[in-house]
Amino acid sequence: MSTTLPPQANRQRKALVLFSGGQDSTACLAWALDRYAAVETLGFDYGQRHRIELDCRQTVRREMAAQFPAWGAKLGEDHVLDLSLLGQISDTALTSERAIELQANGLPNTFVPGRNLLFLTFAATLAYRRGASVLVGGMCETDFSGYPDCRDNTLKALQVALSLGLDTPMTLETPLMFITKAETWALTQRLGGPALNALIAEHTHTCYLGERGQRHDWGYGCGHCPACELRARGYQEFVAA
Repeated sequence: MSTTLPPQANRQRKALVLFSGGQDSTACLAWALDRYAAVETLGFDYGQRHRIELDCRQTVRREMAAQFPAWGAKLGEDHVLDLSLLGQISDTALTSERAIELQANGLPNTFVPGRNLLFLTFAATLAYRRGASVLVGGMCETDFSGYPDCRDNTLKALQVALSLGLDTPMTLETPLMFITKAETWALTQRLGGPALNALIAEHTHTCYLGERGQRHDWGYGCGHCPACELRARGYQEFVAA
């Protein structure tokens, strides 16, 4: 989804980015900082089996502000919400020590049912209070694991529901929705050059297993989980292009 407002109108708006500390949310943060007058970030502690991304979030924010001062001037407060209840009701490979595998319904057991629906509802509530009219998320249905709450139709329906429920227009932006992981690397290259991609490789985290011991050219990770495979393949395709 993308806004129909002219670029100059976007420059007056405030955005709230769902920011996990991973590659995709960091790309979205850069994208939002390039477009909006002010940007705040929101993370969620939902009982995930590792806290590596939560630990990476502040490092990424700090490095982005330091290396890109124009963006740093727009970067506002960070928020973290405790959604541990989601971990209590979700028996998945992201919230418990289980092997990653496909389920009978064809979805990987890394799917946390309702996660993005809850995240965006809480984000809209916070955005309303903070005076932000744009939510930015890294959902994608091109290179993804098949999660139904990452699909464009889901997010379009939710945008309508949130705007109606809050009785105020709430724009839900998903700049990665229809691009591949290779194109995500290309997007951040356009936004911040090699320095931004180097920052992403060094400081963000995507690995489902929380592995930070091994450094690859695309960043840290086990190299074998679905998240690492997507990130690695995307990087290799980006470099080869």
